[in-house]
Amino acid sequence: MDRQQAKLRVDELIEKIDHYNYQYYQNSISEISDFEFDQLLKELEKLEEEFPDLRYDYSPTQRVGGTITKTFETVVHKYPMLSLGNTYSREELVDFDKRVSKGLEGQLYEYFCELKFDGVAISLTYQNNLLVQAATRGDGTRGDNITNNAKTIKSVPLKLRSNIDLPDEFEVRGEVFMPKEVFEKLNKEKEERGEEKLANPRNTASGTLKMQDSSIVAIRKLDCFMYSFMSNDRSITTHGEAISLLEKAGFKVSQTYRKCSNIDEVFEYIDEWEEKRKQLPLETDGIVIKVNSYHQQEELGFTAKSPRWAIAYKYKAESVSTKLNGITYQVGRTGAITPVAELEPVLLSGTTVKRASLHNANEIERLDLRIGDFVFVEKGGEIIPKVTGVDIDRREESLEKVVYISECPECGTQLIRKEGEAVHYCPNELGCPPQIKGRIEHFIQRNAMDINSLGERTINMLYEKGYVHSPADLYSLTYDQVYELEGFKDLSTKNLLEGVKKSREAPFANVLFGLGIRFVGKTVAEKLVEYFQNIESLKNASYDDLIAVPEIGDRIAESVVQFFQNEKNLNEIERLKTAGLQLEAGNQQDELKSDVLVGKSFVISGVFTNFSRDDLKKLIKANGGRILSSVSGNLDYLVAGENMGPSKLEKAQKLNVKIISEADFLQMIQNP
Repeated sequence: MDRQQAKLRVDELIEKIDHYNYQYYQNSISEISDFEFDQLLKELEKLEEEFPDLRYDYSPTQRVGGTITKTFETVVHKYPMLSLGNTYSREELVDFDKRVSKGLEGQLYEYFCELKFDGVAISLTYQNNLLVQAATRGDGTRGDNITNNAKTIKSVPLKLRSNIDLPDEFEVRGEVFMPKEVFEKLNKEKEERGEEKLANPRNTASGTLKMQDSSIVAIRKLDCFMYSFMSNDRSITTHGEAISLLEKAGFKVSQTYRKCSNIDEVFEYIDEWEEKRKQLPLETDGIVIKVNSYHQQEELGFTAKSPRWAIAYKYKAESVSTKLNGITYQVGRTGAITPVAELEPVLLSGTTVKRASLHNANEIERLDLRIGDFVFVEKGGEIIPKVTGVDIDRREESLEKVVYISECPECGTQLIRKEGEAVHYCPNELGCPPQIKGRIEHFIQRNAMDINSLGERTINMLYEKGYVHSPADLYSLTYDQVYELEGFKDLSTKNLLEGVKKSREAPFANVLFGLGIRFVGKTVAEKLVEYFQNIESLKNASYDDLIAVPEIGDRIAESVVQFFQNEKNLNEIERLKTAGLQLEAGNQQDELKSDVLVGKSFVISGVFTNFSRDDLKKLIKANGGRILSSVSGNLDYLVAGENMGPSKLEKAQKLNVKIISEADFLQMIQNP
């Protein structure tokens, strides 16, 4: 086959595969078998290998991934991606309708209603019918370029139908989501491997879109519904017309939308989908209501943060009633006791719920719980739902009030509860099995010793065998001890031991954080290392010495002093020292590159494009700046990334702290 013949066949195969993809993902129609589809794809791959210049960016073979993206470049949105105002109140929807009516001064208007999908916003830019860029929402003005990852989503067209009259350049917005079925399968696989389960489909979809390896993104089987068309073309006059154009062009649009003539019809739509939405393959949390006419949208305009012509109505969290069969008590790494309600299995938000969080003794007291009560359970995106109340009308008189346990359920030690704290603790930190294993799990995590060849399941086996009862025991493990563990072969054994060996190079701050001293997080550990320089100075520090360190308060100082007063902890440190771990700062302090940030303080929050949070902190310190752990009136800058904590943002705004982006920060150090 010569090149001309190959090109004709490649074009034919792309057209066929795109057609079958469209039928399957947009119309749920399988026109050919999976085997036949795979044969077409393999033929295309083979031709592209023989004729590399015929491997187009829009080829279906580009959906399998394989591209590695170390950093995601920042892109500026041509049209800002604003957030919507939202409400749980029908009265506020009536008020919204009155504002629209007043703003349009008696004009007739209609609404376009759509389900609000619980996913991740995405912006797709097309030029000459080809996908050229995909970006995340980011801060609404700038987002991350995730084009390689977006190409793996089968419902995102790489090339549009040529028989549709479309502008030379336009933008489409949508919601990327992980189908419930895919999420549940992924969690089941993680559970079987003994790994921590993922929290919810929305967070999983968000994390997947930012993975460096696009082949892993492809395996995750993300999906996408489109809901907005944006261009300078004025021939489209309503949102409804734009949605119709998206459908004709081959985009996947959820067939759940409806035009409504007035607010009463909007309420009918809300009522209809309150139950029906639970049958959809993805999570939804409300309704988006938009004025349909683009001209009227322009008349109504925008506030500083959101459009005046649209609002989101949020459904209240689903609540069900079921029987409380008992309460179990879990012991965490720090000895904190968490009560968990054991429930009669009940269907809630599409999943069967058997357990729910009760938080602490205060919450049990507030709820006035009795074993045998019928309780109300809600689920708001967490792995473990929560008990929100008791159905008093169904309570039997014979039921006795729950008495909180006084002894540790794992080791029998008398529990303690410090004044002013809601949580009970088991003080037997060196003899209580969950605390021992939890402390080792904490010690090996990425921000501590970063021993990624170890996991919860392996730690359990090592503990049960009696080989590991403290972090220091890891450095005495032998090949034979590891090899005899279930599932371990020669290579996995060597990998584990090599990971333990390499961890000896971890800097002092990581080791200190890994020790698991209560209230000493990664940032506090770094401050203590910077101030005291070595473990001996820190060990001998008094309470007054500790509170003299910037941002070290009473609670942290007391905890550090208590830790070093315990003889067993001192013995553990000696063993770690003997094992060769870094217990002094030495030359590990960041080299000062400049003094442009001297006298300036920063808090880091969110996810960033070019740096991890740890790298940003190092860069700040290398340029003379200080890192603070919390927002206060003494803070100079809050560096805000994607998905930053809303409480930090709110507090910074309230205290008039300057909020800057990653790009703003880089400008500070590059062009001071």
